[in-house]
Amino acid sequence: MKILRTDRELETPWLDAELRKRGELVLLADGIAETDFAAEAAQADLILMCYTPVTARVIGAAARLRGIVKYGVGIDAIDIPAAIARAIPVVNIPEYAEQTVAEGAFTLMLALARGLIPLDRQMRSAGWAWPAARWMGGDIAGKTVGIVGLGRIGRSFARMAGQGFRARVIAHDPGKSAAEMAALGVEKADDLHGLLAQADFVSLHCTLSAATRHIIGAPELAAMKPTAFLINSSRGALVDEAALVAALREGRIAGAGLDVFSSEPLALSGHPMSPLFALPNVVMLPHLTFYTAEAMDRLERETLERCDEVLSGRPVLVKSHDPRLRAQKRGVRFV
Repeated sequence: MKILRTDRELETPWLDAELRKRGELVLLADGIAETDFAAEAAQADLILMCYTPVTARVIGAAARLRGIVKYGVGIDAIDIPAAIARAIPVVNIPEYAEQTVAEGAFTLMLALARGLIPLDRQMRSAGWAWPAARWMGGDIAGKTVGIVGLGRIGRSFARMAGQGFRARVIAHDPGKSAAEMAALGVEKADDLHGLLAQADFVSLHCTLSAATRHIIGAPELAAMKPTAFLINSSRGALVDEAALVAALREGRIAGAGLDVFSSEPLALSGHPMSPLFALPNVVMLPHLTFYTAEAMDRLERETLERCDEVLSGRPVLVKSHDPRLRAQKRGVRFV
């Protein structure tokens, strides 16, 4: 059997060792050209992907393909209709890092609230900082935290903010009722702009789809308080990044904590987000809020379970409630 794993830069040593026991494992680099990917896929029985798009062309070239396993959560880079047309099961690993990513997003919020990055730079350059106005941070307790998307990660984030830090938590998610949110200690905001106008911190936790692409654009940034912070640990394309760069450079919002970007990796220059490296009110991570020892152990082990189902011809267990995956009729079973 031939097994392809894209994005070899993300190291999964235990998983790779196990997959080599099952067949020929080929590791593909991030950014591989579609033509080269399609050529490698021609004899592939299984594709594991994380970031690299699995397009209709790649799927069409893979005559032997039995399944596509996303070793992660987001599935927007997979042409699922093309896979369904070929009865090729597609599955992701939706639960391995829900708490982990929420903790990462919360870390970004704390860093912004307390100005940790500028303070650290001051300490490293001058050795000390006296309590002057420029270093004054803010509490999270008593503030309003707005969450866009109250799925698994959003719910974990809400619990940390509300039960943990005693913030008022409001959320915008058309798929959740007010009663469901109230049971979590969250107030439902039917109107996104209404949430943005109230929130001191806005954290994005929705999936990327045609409906949510650029859900935060220039009008939404204008609706935010000038003292508010934006946190995005979900998908870069949820935000109109050009509008965000302009808002941050002009001081129209207080700052941002970003772990994800529309075009990855970033670069110190020549990238649309490069101007953010010069701003003191921005904290950036390299798409690693999911990356802890515990989460990676869970990811590798469950990914192998799904791979074994594909390779043995058993129905593949789909845990996600994403309607794109739930539209599959063949080769899958749902929990």
